[in-house]
Amino acid sequence: MTDDKLRDPQGGGSLILAWQAADKTVLIVGGGTVAAGRAFNALEADARVVVVAPDINAELQHRADRGQVVWRARKFEDADLDGADMVLTAIGDAGESRRIATLCRLRRIPVNAADINDLCDFWFMSTHRDHSVQIAVSTNSKAPRLANRIRRQVAAALPRGTGLAVEQIGRLRKRIREADPKPESSKRRMAWLMQLCDYWPIEQLARLDADNIDSLLEAYVRNDAPQSIVIAQDSISQHSSSGVPSPVLQGQLVSDSVTATQPLNGKRGRLTLVGAGVGDPELLTVRAHRALLEADIVLADKLIPEPVLDVIKCEVYTARKFPGAATEAQDDLYRRGLEELTRGRHVVRLKQGDPFVYGRGGEEILFFRKYGYEPEVVPGLT
Repeated sequence: MTDDKLRDPQGGGSLILAWQAADKTVLIVGGGTVAAGRAFNALEADARVVVVAPDINAELQHRADRGQVVWRARKFEDADLDGADMVLTAIGDAGESRRIATLCRLRRIPVNAADINDLCDFWFMSTHRDHSVQIAVSTNSKAPRLANRIRRQVAAALPRGTGLAVEQIGRLRKRIREADPKPESSKRRMAWLMQLCDYWPIEQLARLDADNIDSLLEAYVRNDAPQSIVIAQDSISQHSSSGVPSPVLQGQLVSDSVTATQPLNGKRGRLTLVGAGVGDPELLTVRAHRALLEADIVLADKLIPEPVLDVIKCEVYTARKFPGAATEAQDDLYRRGLEELTRGRHVVRLKQGDPFVYGRGGEEILFFRKYGYEPEVVPGLT
């Protein structure tokens, strides 16, 4: 590899790790809201949590009463560091925080002092949790509030069922390792699971059941490609993106049954069918640009270029079309659109090029018209 193909490190970042804190002791000095948040984070990682403070708030009291944390009802003492694997200070006394951090460094114990950056060996990040999936955003302590906004946008862009998909793949991976535990099979196991994860969309992997996992295990044993197995084709999920039962058309595919939908909050939603044009945001029409900025949610084709998506400020839900299931993907877009319309939201259906040039725009207009929604059409260059 030539030198010009190697990236130069930027510097100034943090080393992002997933710290395995299970059964390790995390000492928290402080009893307020920040300390309670730190305790919750540590408990989520199965750590042993010890809180040292003369007084604690209601949340920490709740956890102490239930044995989730150990509370030492007094001020910090140097001996509290004995046996600690990590120390978190969340007190208003900056001098005492600095003294505790100095003691920790002498003992080589990693320490974080809330709101005192120069004392911290590490920072807490804004996190999203969905089953085993954890996504963390760091601004390296420069803009914590903005980190929360970034995290929310990233989480909103995740396919529905992401966490559940990871759980199901984890179960299958365990079964495969049990069936073929030989060390020399490691590369084969990894390659086969990579094919599975890359081929099927996340929403479909989330719907794997016990029979599907059995079929996939048998395919692995026979050395069949995972693409040869039909999985989770029962129906489109009957749940909305929030995980609650969909208020629209439960029990049947959208394309198989049409019934009237009533606004859930008395406010009627509106639908705009927008052409994304040739992929350059500067070549969007003025009406298209305005519609994207005014939308509450955008339902986008899979091939919409990133520069156009960057114009959008709201949630973007992308069509997850994959081999052999284009109809199911279209039904999923229809379902999501109706869910949002019944909530009174402005839905923009963003299609590549012009909606009517190989874009099935006419089909979508006829579909939503049957539900009483007349889309506004914004043409695009093509």
